[in-house]
Amino acid sequence: MEKEGLDFTTRMREICVHMTRHVVALNHINMQYVAVGFCQARNVETHGIYASLTPMRFLNGSLETRRNGRRYTMQRLISPEGSEYLYMLNFYVPRFLLLDFRNKLITTVHELLHISEKFDGDIRRFQGRCYAHSGSQKNFDAYAEQLASLWLAQKPPRELYEFLHEDYYSLVSKYGRIYGQKLPVPRFIRIKD
Repeated sequence: MEKEGLDFTTRMREICVHMTRHVVALNHINMQYVAVGFCQARNVETHGIYASLTPMRFLNGSLETRRNGRRYTMQRLISPEGSEYLYMLNFYVPRFLLLDFRNKLITTVHELLHISEKFDGDIRRFQGRCYAHSGSQKNFDAYAEQLASLWLAQKPPRELYEFLHEDYYSLVSKYGRIYGQKLPVPRFIRIKD
């Protein structure tokens, strides 16, 4: 019998949808407008980026920004259903799948927490120089861990997240391959005055 493979991005999307519906602090997120993809990590070392969230808008959801006196917009990304994505959530494989189960969930929640409470395509911004992590990435991660624990305490269906208990190598052995959506890197587009 031929192994079909694990559709990683569909499975991660399902987890994110469940999290955003069942954790109050994430209820402002509508996953219909969040593209979920994966990037091939260049190496299998355990340090580096595990996941990233890219906002598709600028400050306060603006469609354009100014840099060095020039106006720019962001390339749009449209879903197969015709909706415009406001965010891109990427997981770096195999690195993400080499984390333990708990850290996979914390990393996922961490990235979802970067989505603005206004859900306007901008990131959640905090006061101060380090506006992305509230001045303390340690506290930001502790909050993400608290929300991940809260989600698990609600006893989501085990089949939803069971694959995250396995590492990259055991998943490849079990499914044959790991595949999913690869998202284009959005480009800044200069607007001519």
